[in-house]
Formats: sequence, structure tokens, C-alpha cells
Amino acid sequence: MLTHSKRVLFVLVLVVSIFSFSAFAQASPKITLASVGWTGVTIKTDIAVSVLNSLGYDAENIMVSVPIAYKAMSTSDADAFLGNWMPSMASIADKYFEKGTVLKYAINMDGAKYTLATPTFCFEAGLKDFKDIAKFGDKLEWKIYGIEAGNDGNEIIQSMIDKNLFGLGKFTLVPSSEAAMLAQVQGMAREGKWSVFLGWAPHSMNEYIDMTYLTGSTDGTFGGNDGTATIWTNIRSGLVKDEPNVARLLKNMTFSISMINQIMIKVEKDDSLSLGQAGLNWVKKHPEVYKKWLEGVTTVDGKSAVDAFESSLKKK
Repeated sequence: MLTHSKRVLFVLVLVVSIFSFSAFAQASPKITLASVGWTGVTIKTDIAVSVLNSLGYDAENIMVSVPIAYKAMSTSDADAFLGNWMPSMASIADKYFEKGTVLKYAINMDGAKYTLATPTFCFEAGLKDFKDIAKFGDKLEWKIYGIEAGNDGNEIIQSMIDKNLFGLGKFTLVPSSEAAMLAQVQGMAREGKWSVFLGWAPHSMNEYIDMTYLTGSTDGTFGGNDGTATIWTNIRSGLVKDEPNVARLLKNMTFSISMINQIMIKVEKDDSLSLGQAGLNWVKKHPEVYKKWLEGVTTVDGKSAVDAFESSLKKK
């Protein structure tokens, strides 16, 4: 039998062990990635979260609006955002870059597209440029279809309307979710109804909607190169110092348009697949991609990042 003093000692050791174990269990550094409800950004963010978790971090994807993503990074409530479309997002992002609370950091995709589009049958009928939109106002029912309220694309469209740029003063912006907007536009096209909507690439819409991007964008709208965009990974000020390993990974993580399009199409064909799982399925087949992402990166405890991630992939 244990004496009273031994029992007390045993209890103390047990309590210390429990607290030590709890502290160890909670030791995984917390990393929060902000994303918005855009399919491509969600894919990239979910993949990044999976990689970080495989390395021993406690990572999560929080879905917010674009303005909230920047506010969260500026207050250190989010660590990074992989969906900074430039130049269209400049009106929201530049003030944070100028203050130094958010860093522009690294390009994760070149050659993207973000501008107004129309079904190809409308384009072939003469709706080819921004200056043509007002000519077909009646056919368009004086509406331009955007996505969620507060995003930069909607702000650009609304500014064009408010300033009567290209004669758009009579138009109304119709905000909606990405999925709802695309479903509506696709349904209208099937019925031969005209529309102008916010379009972008990479996205599977380019595969399942017969659509054409309009010319005529300016530096004051979607950019002077007809809406051609560069997508950046932004990080909060201080992340490089606080978590250099995470910062290195985020700088390494680049994505091709074909990669994101292929993943989106897989999800379109198999609705049982989540975006994150479809992304990991693609990554499994392309070790040359994830090995480049993990160059110079380690696990939280300094071990091989490639070994840890490949071990995690086997369980997915």
C-alpha cells in the first residue's frame, strides 16, 4: 500500500505530467489563412492548410469577405491571404500595403484574368468591348451581374456605373454569390438571354460557359491589359519574423492556371469531392510541384517536410 506521503507525491507527479502533456499537445503554432468564397482561392488555401497541418502546425482556413481579410491581417487575426488579384484589388489592398500592416509578399499565379465577360453569342452579335455594353442596354435589361457584396470586382462595376463610364449610368449591379451568379448566367445563355457578368480565370466557368471576355478595360477599371491579372500571396506584417518557416512555404507555393482549372473540373464532375480533397488528389500526382513548394521548409520540429507531407498524403 502507498503511504500518505507517497500518494501525495504520486498525485503531484500525475498532475505535473498531465499539465506537461497538455502544454505539449497545445504547442502546435496556430496559423490562420483568410480566404473568400471564390473557388480558385479556396482550392489554394485548403491545399496550403493541409500542407501546414502535415508539418505540425494548427492551420485553418477562415472564409470572409475581401475587406475583412485585409482588416484581419492588419490586426494579426489572420496570417495570410492567397487571393490578392491585382490590379483590380488595389482599391482595397493598397492602403494596407502603404501602412505596412500587410505585405504584398509573393506572386502565386501569373496570367490570370479578371474583367467583364459575356456569352459568346452576344460577343458575336457586337457586344465586344466595354463601350458596346450601353448599346445593348435593353437586351441586357440594364443589369451587370457581379458576385458577393463588398468584393473588389463589384466595387469597380459600381464605380463605372456611378461615374457613367462607358455610358453605364443607367445600369444596375446585381450582387450574388459566385455559384448563384454563374448558375443564373448559364441558365440565361441557354435561353438565349443576354448578360454581362464578372468573369475570371482560372475557373471552370471558362470550360462550361461558352463565354468571351470584353476588351476595353482601363487602368481605372480592371487594368489596362484587358483585365489580365497577377495573383499575390499577402501576409501580415511580422509573419516572416514570427514564423519564417511558414513564410518560406507561402513564398514557394505557386499555382498554374491549368492546375486550378483541372481541379475545378474534377469537382464539377464529382460533387462528392471537396475542393480541398480534389486539390490534394491533384497534388499527389505531381510530386515535382509539392517538392518545389517544400524546398528549404521543415516540420515544426525541424524534420523533413517532404517526408511529413508524403506521409500525410498516404492517409488522404
